[in-house]
Amino acid sequence: MSARSVTVRLLFADEGAFHHEEIAIPAALLDQHERLIDLLREEPEVLKRIHLDLDRLCSAQVVDGN
Repeated sequence: MSARSVTVRLLFADEGAFHHEEIAIPAALLDQHERLIDLLREEPEVLKRIHLDLDRLCSAQVVDGN
């Protein structure tokens, strides 16, 4: 049995150009953090999967709840 995941869309600015990336994170982690940015910056389960360039990050939003 696999854990339910949600898709998070990250928007980055890179020298005047914008691009997005989508990542999947365990849905259960959303309830453990008051803000999505805190989850992305502090959650060990997420940090071991991705490197997040916070200086370029413009926004993060949950896209769906697969």
